[in-house]
Amino acid sequence: CRDRARAERAAREIRAELGERAEAEGGGELVVRELDLASLRSVRAFCHRVLQEEPRLDVLINNAGVFQCPYMKTEDGFEMQFGVNHLGHFLLTNLLLGLLKNSAPSRIVVVSSKLYKYGEINFEDLNSEISYNKSFCYSRSKLANILFARELARRLEGTGVTVNSLHPGIVRTNLGRYVNIPLLAKPLFNLVSWAFFKTPLEGAQTSIYLASSPDVEGVSGKYFGDCKEEELLPKAMDDLVARKLWDISEVMVGLLK
Repeated sequence: CRDRARAERAAREIRAELGERAEAEGGGELVVRELDLASLRSVRAFCHRVLQEEPRLDVLINNAGVFQCPYMKTEDGFEMQFGVNHLGHFLLTNLLLGLLKNSAPSRIVVVSSKLYKYGEINFEDLNSEISYNKSFCYSRSKLANILFARELARRLEGTGVTVNSLHPGIVRTNLGRYVNIPLLAKPLFNLVSWAFFKTPLEGAQTSIYLASSPDVEGVSGKYFGDCKEEELLPKAMDDLVARKLWDISEVMVGLLK
């Protein structure tokens, strides 16, 4: 979590909701750990603690995201959306790969978005130093998620670790806190969102499906929406771009010098 107080509050609510049922079924322990994907230092510290404390890791869900924020940079100087949505998860996953392999069969789930369709991987300006369009940069980070999942699935063939990406749908969360809606239009927007947007529980269903369903046992390198496999545009299946993005990402996060 990035906000420990909110995470602890959510954890208490979950424990209260599960209550005696979890104890009766021998459920696991719910713990909160701090993680800020806008800081590679935080990612490394989090992974170090996980590797020290946890004997196995069965599922990793890369879910955190920043949506259409004004131009700003992460602690390490990366454009915020690319840094959090792609690079933070890239480092997190790579540092935990050994534990995932040792825990096989295990699963990695990468939350992307259908908005990937409007993104392009511009290797000449990955950090948006030349120009910045918040919508384009979000879409680019979501395209990077899919390419990352695809390349990682290729690299993990035969290890027992599967990787899939997904579109959760349009969900009523605070992800859109940076989107400016005119004051007069807010009542209409709120009405539309309650009528047509998914609840957080509904939006989580495809992630839960990919993390736990026997239907996708052994399935890897695919893209899902509403718990079904979906076709990708050619640019999201470009293995040459995926490999180049991987190589550059390794350097950017310090896995390679």
